[in-house]
Amino acid sequence: MTKVISKSGVDRRVYWINEIEKLSGNFTDDYDKLEKELIAEIKKDGIVALLDHLRLSGDIPEQYSHDSSEEKLYSKYTDALLCETFKFLGFRSVVLTERGDAADVDTFATAYSFVGDAKAFRLSRTAKNQKDFKVQAMDGWKRGKPYAMVVCPIYQLPIRSSQIYEQASTRNVCIFTYSHLAVLVSYRAVAGPQAVEDLLLQIFNSVKNLAPSKDAQSYWNAVNNTMLNYDKNIEGFWKTEKLAAIESIEIAKDQALTYIQTEQDKIMKLTHEEALKELIKVYKLDSKIEVINSVTENEILEMRIS
Repeated sequence: MTKVISKSGVDRRVYWINEIEKLSGNFTDDYDKLEKELIAEIKKDGIVALLDHLRLSGDIPEQYSHDSSEEKLYSKYTDALLCETFKFLGFRSVVLTERGDAADVDTFATAYSFVGDAKAFRLSRTAKNQKDFKVQAMDGWKRGKPYAMVVCPIYQLPIRSSQIYEQASTRNVCIFTYSHLAVLVSYRAVAGPQAVEDLLLQIFNSVKNLAPSKDAQSYWNAVNNTMLNYDKNIEGFWKTEKLAAIESIEIAKDQALTYIQTEQDKIMKLTHEEALKELIKVYKLDSKIEVINSVTENEILEMRIS
């Protein structure tokens, strides 16, 4: 059976994981370079590149350390991807980089506007709570706009009951997935931007009109039915992305487990002395010792009128 996600799509993913690791040390310069490269790639390879990214971008690579520069740059990569997706769909869109207390993507249609935020999680991340999805925060970040959207990896979302769905309907924030976005991208290629603009407005309003509930089934019934009932042509793209979602999980798991196994093999080959040095490095003991030794008397008590 032919795969939805091709080998070239997987290779593209590996390339970008490695590309984000090539940090210059200047976050602004790194992001500018990354954004320009992503724009150029999508311009060159079109919808194929965009779908490759959407299908495989939901998980943070395991080789990126927690709260590292790589992890932060990866977060900005997903914002840039979201922005370029909205542009492809026919909207005007821009990534906001200056403020921390704001949504990451500002988007404008002909008849409405909205803010967006892209989420990504590690496959090894166990406990996620409602604050990780920023639904309540997005409501406050609308800044006068009528709608907001949080885009998440489909396999990381609660499927039974969660506060995020109650928050979404209460606060008029659309929880969406990269898979749903990929459906819109394929649909835009055959139906044009106006159809997508009208459909997305219906999706926003379907969330707005929901009775507040924690029930995942009720939420996704509303969103999915709105899309599938809009145009019979969407069903074919829907089936494709269902397959792609299954494949993307296996690809992400394979990449994550391969990295972890490689690291485990390295550890098992260490001598006792090398293992102790690695432990010291992991706990950052050398840097802590350096900071402690750098503390000196600062002569504040000498500051007086003589």
